[in-house]
Amino acid sequence: MIELKSAAEVEAMRPAGRFVASVLTALKATADVGVNLLELDKLAATMIRDAGAESCYVDYAPSFGSGPFGYSLCTSVNDAVLHGKPHSYVLKAGDVLSVDFAASLHGWVADSALSVVVGSPDGAANPEGQRVIDATEQALEAGISEARVGNKIGDISHAIGEVGRSLGFKINTQFGGHGVGHTMHEEPHIANDGKAHRGYKLVPGMVFAIEPWFMAGTDKLRTGEDGWTLLSVDGSVTAHSEHTVAITEDGPLILTARS
Repeated sequence: MIELKSAAEVEAMRPAGRFVASVLTALKATADVGVNLLELDKLAATMIRDAGAESCYVDYAPSFGSGPFGYSLCTSVNDAVLHGKPHSYVLKAGDVLSVDFAASLHGWVADSALSVVVGSPDGAANPEGQRVIDATEQALEAGISEARVGNKIGDISHAIGEVGRSLGFKINTQFGGHGVGHTMHEEPHIANDGKAHRGYKLVPGMVFAIEPWFMAGTDKLRTGEDGWTLLSVDGSVTAHSEHTVAITEDGPLILTARS
């Protein structure tokens, strides 16, 4: 069942979206050469505490993970793309870092992700990594543009997949977007590829996390030794972009927009 939010409830979700955006902005500014992934997680945990928010990850224990996650954010580096468990790794110039963060504030959840080339704002230190990052951002923009009243879930999926395929990527549909509300993962699943004009019709009050992620050389994943981190099977570089978006009569409302 897809939970519909009233206009007032969508407004009530805005603080959570702004908070998640502020944390990702701070993490992006902090993620530099010589910074340990555990420092990034500590920053997120501190910001959660100071805001009176709650982590969506610390106690998270789904069937595809190995026990409670135990950390405040996902940090995925280079060939890791999703669910990267923070560990004692010091970032190097040219690393591709993907940070995924979700938190609950005042009972509402927001979920967002970004990817960067460490130590290289223009991506010159890792052109292939920047190419994948740019592709996920372009696909996210395309998916959001289809998140309009009267369209269908498949229109979002198709738009993401069209961008990925046009840029030469194979698309994995195992993990993708999802509903967001009082909990982090609600119905429906929004695959990163699909057929246009298929699936649930989009109506005001739906709120989704739309999250394209691509791997440079494959569409196959493997699970790391920590039981959580998902990596490209061929070791190719990866990237991930995500926003929480509300369907409104006036068009898609990006609740996690970063200034």
